[in-house]
Amino acid sequence: MRSTAFLIAALAEVASVYGAPAPAADGKYTISAPGIKAQFIPYGATLTNLWVKDKNGNDIDVVLGYDDVDYYPKDPGHPVYNAIPGRYANRIGKATYTIDGVVYKTQDNDGGNTLHSGTNNWSFRFWEVTAASADSITFSIKDASNSSLGMIGLVESSVTYSVTNNTWNIKITANSPEAKTPVLLTQHTYFNLDAYKNPATDLVWDHNLYLPYSKRYLEADQGALPTGKILTAEPGSINDFASKPDLLFGHSRNVTGFKGNCGADGVCEGYNGYWLIEGAPKDASVLTLSSAFSGVKADLRTDQPGVVLYSCSWMDGSAILKSTQGISPAQRVVKSSCVAIEAQDYPDGINHPEWGRVDAQILGPGEKYSWESSWTFGLI
Repeated sequence: MRSTAFLIAALAEVASVYGAPAPAADGKYTISAPGIKAQFIPYGATLTNLWVKDKNGNDIDVVLGYDDVDYYPKDPGHPVYNAIPGRYANRIGKATYTIDGVVYKTQDNDGGNTLHSGTNNWSFRFWEVTAASADSITFSIKDASNSSLGMIGLVESSVTYSVTNNTWNIKITANSPEAKTPVLLTQHTYFNLDAYKNPATDLVWDHNLYLPYSKRYLEADQGALPTGKILTAEPGSINDFASKPDLLFGHSRNVTGFKGNCGADGVCEGYNGYWLIEGAPKDASVLTLSSAFSGVKADLRTDQPGVVLYSCSWMDGSAILKSTQGISPAQRVVKSSCVAIEAQDYPDGINHPEWGRVDAQILGPGEKYSWESSWTFGLI
C-alpha cells in the first residue's frame, strides 16, 4: 500500500505538470471561503473534512472520514465516505443491463446485484488533480473500458469542487468517446451536523429533514433494489419528509415497520432508498437537513431528479471518529449515527424503461454528461 509520503511526492509531480499546488503535509488539499472550509484527497475524489459555523460561532466538521489519508484505501468496509462512485452509482439489478440489444454482465458484489459498478469503481481509484486554487479544486479520471466488469468504452470524467460564502458547490462532467455506456454519478456525502458532539446522543434521529418536493419514492426489495413501483408517502408515514418542515428524521422511529424499512429482512433500520424530486422551481432548496443541537442547517440544490437517503444502518461501531469530532476518544461510528445524502438519477433506471430514464443514463460518443449540486450552510 502506498504511504502518505509516497502519495504526496507523486501528487506534487502531478501538480507541477498541471500547474496546480501540491497537497499539504497531511496529504490534503484545502479550499475555503467565508463561513466554510473543505479538504480533499485524490483517492475517490474524496471530501475528508467540511468545516462550517455552529450556533455558537465555532467551526465544526460535519462529514465523516478519517484523520489518516492512508486509511481510505485500506478500510475493508469501504463505506464510500464522501467520494464519487462510478461510472454507475447505486445498484444495477441482477448485475446485467442491455444497450442496443446487447446484454452486458457486471460484477455481482451486492447479493446478486451490482453496487456502484463493482469493487473497482471510481471511489477506489486515485484521481488526478487537474486544477486548484484557493477556493476551487478539480479532480479528473480516465476510466478504461472494462476496468469495472461490463462497463464498456473509455469514460473521461472530472469533478470540480468550489466554495463561496457558506456554500459547497459540486459539478461533475463526463464523456464517453468510444461507446455507449451506463453513466450515473453522485457525491456520496455522509453527514452528522452535530459533529458527534451532542452529549445526549450520537444518533441522527434528532436531526430534522425536509424534502418539500418529494412526496413520492421508489419501492425497494429486501436488497434495496427498486422494484419498479413508485409509491406516495402519506403525511406522517415512515417515508414522509414532505408534509411539514419540522419533521424529525426519526419521527417514525417507534413505529412498527421502521426497523426493516430499508430491507434486509428486518435488519436494516431506517432508510436506504430513493425519493423523487418533482415540481421544484429552478434553484430551489430541495432538501433541508438541520440540527437543533448545533444549530446548523444545510440546504441542498441540485439538477438531479431525486435523492438517496441512507441512515447508516450498517455502521457497526468498528470505525473511529476523526479527531475533529466527538467529545470522547472512545466514540465510534455506530448504527444510525449519520446520514448519507446522494443527489442522483433513478437507481437501476437503465433496467426500468417505464420510468423514462434510460436515455439519461446512457452516454455515448458526441454526448456530454453534467451533474450539479450545492450545499448551503446556515443557522436555524
